[in-house]
Amino acid sequence: MTTIGIDLGTSNSLAAYWTEDGPRIIPNVLGSHLTPSIVSVDDNGEILIGEVAKERLITHPHHTASTFKRHMGTNKVYKLGSYNLTPEELSSFVLQSLKIDAESFLGETITDAVISVPAYFNDQQRKATKRAAELAGLTVTRLISEPTAAAIAYGFHQKGSDTKFLVFDLGGGTFDVSILELFEEVMEVKSITGDNFLGGEDFTELLMNHFIHTVKIDPAELDAHALSMLFKQAEKCKRHLAENHQNYRMVLQVQGFTHKMEVNRSLFDKLAQPLMLRIRNPIQRALRDAELRTDDIDAIILIGGATRMPIIKTAVTKMFGRLPFLSIHPDEAVALGTAVQVALKERNEAVQELILTDVCPYTLGTDVAIKIDHDHYTGGYFMPIIERNTPIPVSRVERLYTLHDQQKLLSIGIYQGESRHVDNNLKLGEMELHIPPAPAGEICVDVRYTYDVNGLLEVETTVVSTGEKKQMLIEQNEGSMTKEEMAERMKQLKGLKIHPRERTENRLLLARGERLYEEALGELRQIIASTMDKFEQILSTQDEQKIKSAAVSFKEALDQFEGWIELE
Repeated sequence: MTTIGIDLGTSNSLAAYWTEDGPRIIPNVLGSHLTPSIVSVDDNGEILIGEVAKERLITHPHHTASTFKRHMGTNKVYKLGSYNLTPEELSSFVLQSLKIDAESFLGETITDAVISVPAYFNDQQRKATKRAAELAGLTVTRLISEPTAAAIAYGFHQKGSDTKFLVFDLGGGTFDVSILELFEEVMEVKSITGDNFLGGEDFTELLMNHFIHTVKIDPAELDAHALSMLFKQAEKCKRHLAENHQNYRMVLQVQGFTHKMEVNRSLFDKLAQPLMLRIRNPIQRALRDAELRTDDIDAIILIGGATRMPIIKTAVTKMFGRLPFLSIHPDEAVALGTAVQVALKERNEAVQELILTDVCPYTLGTDVAIKIDHDHYTGGYFMPIIERNTPIPVSRVERLYTLHDQQKLLSIGIYQGESRHVDNNLKLGEMELHIPPAPAGEICVDVRYTYDVNGLLEVETTVVSTGEKKQMLIEQNEGSMTKEEMAERMKQLKGLKIHPRERTENRLLLARGERLYEEALGELRQIIASTMDKFEQILSTQDEQKIKSAAVSFKEALDQFEGWIELE
């Protein structure tokens, strides 16, 4: 039975598998490698996923959700029609779509997957990703950080060379930086850092905000439909400037008025400077943690669709004094790496010599009180036990002392994060120890943290005076739903009608037609409506031969309409 690799992205997702010729991307039902991470609900309550849902962002914004990966591990709820769905439930639909496409392509049932997550995803976000997979009917055999997956894809093709390289991963909604060293078939992760709320979507929002400010629109006048139209214009502008030197004219109609704004690369680069400063910080932090300088880096790998922007390539080239490595497709590198990880996990002969060592992405520690004057202590401070970017597996111990006379109970909070104050870090658990009463400071407890490659954290405490030990295990999948809760939620989700795979292409054409109709004006709008009516009539005949021929003609017409709208 094949295990697949999955890149569950903010903007797009894709799946890959291992072959005797190396990793390969699995095409979806439309023949595309990329499946947009977008979910929509139609008027019949049917769930639409991918390209079809993407077309409905403009026409049905209240029934469509995107960029929900940014809110994994939170309590955010998306209302789509009559459904209230969490980010992990929406992600499960995307994963289920990839699973079905893989089963159709490979001709077998898929139950296991290696799934990539942003390197800087915390414990809650990783658990939410695993729950999403469970809801989709997948068992996660390993979670792997996105830049590490990309590095594996790179390292697989560079076996035999000794090099230090930096992976720059700017996706739709997250930014990760990893520094790795490849030496004698051993790939060692030296440092990981990033920003979970920085990605290509933020550059799009810059253009949206500048447009609103420049043409002096009252934001209150923009309903969900107008905002979706503006987002699409900003996204088109960003992509145009990434590929062309010519200006791009953003156009938006609001309450009968047409607003326009010209944008060139120079203006875009100026607007993007605050985001570029945010990009520099994680890079500098990754270098510091790895104890390296920019000239120590032999190669820079750019992955993630947002790295296509010239401003990114220019900034990276200036910072490191060399051009980035571009031979791996930025959208596919992570998925290919997850497939290589599948082969590594299964000890495939083709990769048996490649060894991967990883690091702990966040600092793990406990809460302590510190002395602020002669007689007073203040609690709530974070004491690191395992520092971020420590190679794993790792085990570290720290000794804690009682604070009060005759103290009988000691609480050990277990935290993940980088803040000096535990309130700003993520609490993973808590242990309570009964200790013999004694004067303050006489009783001490050794607290040992042991962290392994599967994200398993073992906390062991030892009361030094008595030798009494207590253990607690914190797993990445701990906190998942119980079997009963999972069964009930899966039953509810299965009750939702998922759009049939075999009708996807025709549904996509109609959704695209609806979007073009809303974007067009006057006579062109009537032509589009007439063309759609004819195609819908042919669909109603259920004559597969006629439908297939009509779909080709309808697509050609839509391509032509799209071109005319672009020229307006």
